[in-house]
Amino acid sequence: MHRVINRNAATLAPAFEAQGRVFATPFEVLSRAIAGYAFPGASVAVVADGKLAALRGLGRFTYDGSSPEVAAETIFDLASVSKVVGTAAMAMLLYERGHLDLDVPVAGVIPQFAKGDARRQDVTIGMLLAHSSGLPGYIPLYQEAGTRERLLQAALAVPLQADPGAHTEYSDIGFIILGAALERIADEPMDRFCAREVFGPLGMQQTTYCPPASLRAGIPPTQDDREFRQRIIQGEVQDEHASVLGGVAGHAGLFSNAADLAAFAHCMLQGGRPLLRADTVELFTRRHGGSSRALGWDTPGTPSQSGKYFSPRSFGHLGYTGTSLWIDPEPRLAVVLLTNRTWPDKKSQLIKEVRPQFHDAVLEALEKQGA
Repeated sequence: MHRVINRNAATLAPAFEAQGRVFATPFEVLSRAIAGYAFPGASVAVVADGKLAALRGLGRFTYDGSSPEVAAETIFDLASVSKVVGTAAMAMLLYERGHLDLDVPVAGVIPQFAKGDARRQDVTIGMLLAHSSGLPGYIPLYQEAGTRERLLQAALAVPLQADPGAHTEYSDIGFIILGAALERIADEPMDRFCAREVFGPLGMQQTTYCPPASLRAGIPPTQDDREFRQRIIQGEVQDEHASVLGGVAGHAGLFSNAADLAAFAHCMLQGGRPLLRADTVELFTRRHGGSSRALGWDTPGTPSQSGKYFSPRSFGHLGYTGTSLWIDPEPRLAVVLLTNRTWPDKKSQLIKEVRPQFHDAVLEALEKQGA
């Protein structure tokens, strides 16, 4: 599965010398959010017209005034943004190389999935990507399944709640199964495949599953977990299912920083170059069915966490820990926002108000600059 990569094709030129002036209002939106306890800290990147127009950290690791300041290069737990930067990217590459058929039944890859319900034979890999498999959105399997093997077995046995393809329900369970299926198709663990085929070629040196111990102190904590792991979660995945799965999963597990995600977004804005063909990117990022969901990716709904200015051709994803990536190919724009809004107890939902305000302020700033 190796191929030659034109590494220079992904180069993203830094051009953020004037970011303090150009993006003063968006940065102020985030500063007010930090002061209002929406999240302790944030890191931001803006890609505009082929250049890195903003790259900045704000706030601190926690609400303690003595905790480390967030820097532009600070690594965050991406949560479900992993679904696109890791899982969907892997699926796109396997599809493009002829190893993945979107219409192949999941049971054809993992026979155990077929047990108990004849409808399960009709669930395809494409349905898992589009969240239309009929599987429920979330079940706390981790409470009973204490090992990777047992959790995968439990996920594969979760009953369908709807006929396959009948409607869309965003499903972590589906992506846990998808991750396992892709690993079987590739005959390789997801973390190893993505490191070699995605992160390495794009120069994403700070993007990884299971950060090594040497990096953990430099990653903002996501939770003071008093219910499941009985410890502060820092430098290990916040998602309980991904934790039981060993930190590598289809639905969560990636860690990265704003600059690396900007490089990934730049690749998508170039029609997938140097990793993918433009028709592959278009197939996976356009809507399938009546929902906002594409294949792995999401698109703006009404209303949208991307705000009111991203075009209908936009695609992106949110992460539970307070992360997001939105890409708009029409104005060649991408916005990365990384936070740890789950600190300390997952309760704050203020980011739902902050995200669209921030995105709107970014696009208004760019419009003003170009006027």
